[in-house]
Amino acid sequence: MSAMRPMVLTCAMVGAEVTREQTPYLPITAEEIAEDAAKCREAGAAMVHIHVRTATGAPSQDTELFRAAIRAIRRRCDVLVQVSTGGAVGMSAEERCGPLKLTGPDRPDMATLSTGTVNFGNDVFSNPRPLIREIATRIKTLGLKPELECFDVGMIDEARALEKEGFISLPAHFDFVLGVGGALAASPEALDFMRSYIPAGSTWTCAAMGRHQLPFVELSAERGGNARVGLEDNIFLSKGVLAKGNHELVADAAKRAQARGRRLATPQEARELLRLG
Repeated sequence: MSAMRPMVLTCAMVGAEVTREQTPYLPITAEEIAEDAAKCREAGAAMVHIHVRTATGAPSQDTELFRAAIRAIRRRCDVLVQVSTGGAVGMSAEERCGPLKLTGPDRPDMATLSTGTVNFGNDVFSNPRPLIREIATRIKTLGLKPELECFDVGMIDEARALEKEGFISLPAHFDFVLGVGGALAASPEALDFMRSYIPAGSTWTCAAMGRHQLPFVELSAERGGNARVGLEDNIFLSKGVLAKGNHELVADAAKRAQARGRRLATPQEARELLRLG
């Protein structure tokens, strides 16, 4: 039955690491993000995952920059908007929670919650347990459902601990982030174990890094899951060929998913499948 379920494609559009020097197609301003988001929606994405940048391209978690981006996106299309609370390596908890100050019509549809500390290339993405619980509390207070970002298997166990302590509810929605240097590799075996290990009734998305991104769309489709693509995690459409915007990655992912017999979810279907209310 899960193989017949509509597949939710999420596009991680901006991130905190990729630069314009690496790809001139990275959207930075609110209008650039919104224009690409609308194209992603047309190409098959049901949700966009966003970070924001300053005018110079520096990573930011500024509340007003998120407000501008969300408003611009929603003027153009009905795609769901998920905000990052990961921010950039080294940001404080208060900085990372910038988008969680948005309420009313500017409130996002979903927010990420990373559930553990992990090596991140040559850096460390620090998520000590008190910080995880602080961010989880803010997400819950805003009435949002978190996407639980898991870079390693122990982070699934931490989700179970969060549920026992009342910070989240299970079943939940998990995002398996595979292929980050220093964390769990992007391999079919890793994906299969992660998806077998989540609490019963939970949903999952796979975000594979770099060259693994698009092939893992196919693996996720075959296994009844969902997938994340986008310039945050991979800037190439094929070897040495830059994607000319996030929408090209979404379009390729859509073709791969459909070739595996999966229909793409609309934003409303994604809201229901992920239990966003």
